[in-house]
Amino acid sequence: MLRRLEGAYRPGRVEAHRDTYDDTTDGQIAATDRELRISGVTGADGGRTALLTHKDARADEASGTGPEHETRMADGEAAHAIVRGLGHRPALSLEKRCRNYAFERDGRPALASLVRVSEPEGVFPDVGTAEADGRELPAALAAVRAVLTGPGVPGGGSGHRAPHRGRRCGKRPATPTLTVRHSLWSASPCFQ
Repeated sequence: MLRRLEGAYRPGRVEAHRDTYDDTTDGQIAATDRELRISGVTGADGGRTALLTHKDARADEASGTGPEHETRMADGEAAHAIVRGLGHRPALSLEKRCRNYAFERDGRPALASLVRVSEPEGVFPDVGTAEADGRELPAALAAVRAVLTGPGVPGGGSGHRAPHRGRRCGKRPATPTLTVRHSLWSASPCFQ
């Protein structure tokens, strides 16, 4: 898949992510199929930024996708302090190495990432697109599936949320094959 992406979209943007998933003390965020994440992102040039992300409950069970709101923040430590000040606590932390490819598919912005995580160990494709208000979900899913079912994609077409997703609420992680991610109801800075 790496060769396919590099050939089609030029060399990918390399990033390291340090993700912290926060929850309420009684676990209500995970219990309601949502996520609150702060990602410390370091680029290949050493530049640093932070992303604050809220993922709502799944809107499409087959792909595991749901509304996602994300914003870039200059100060990750301040983001952590704000979330902690609101009563949330770290539930899971993990590190990811990503190689990102931005392109257009079926007239919409897309971001394909090869994501390496240590637990469960492996490299997972993650494909996302922006969708403004939920009305274009079928078209957005079709565009993502077209990327995922292309040549060189392992497991082509099955979708799961990130492999760590179920770990926070005591369930087994999703089968680590593919992650389908959409930015719904807001534009993600990943596409900018």
